[in-house]
Amino acid sequence: MESISLLLGEALSPYQVTLTPSGTHGECLVTLKNAAGAIVVEHAFNQAQLADKRLLTDVVDGLHRDVLIAEGRLEPCVIAALRNAAQDKILASRN
Repeated sequence: MESISLLLGEALSPYQVTLTPSGTHGECLVTLKNAAGAIVVEHAFNQAQLADKRLLTDVVDGLHRDVLIAEGRLEPCVIAALRNAAQDKILASRN
């Protein structure tokens, strides 16, 4: 668990990352704090998501996105538009 915490800390720098066991099914609460110590993002993940390197990459990407939204640097509607554009490209390439 400590190695996962270190990996998350490096990937999500400059935010302070804390992992806390949470729930009865092995969930883990990931908390990101800014330099002032204020919680920016807090999210629970399944242990399997943190143990698998591919899933851990998805976790980091999701946390980056959540930080951008929390700090007002990215609007949720922009994410939806980007997903729709990507989906349109996939559908167009199949035709």
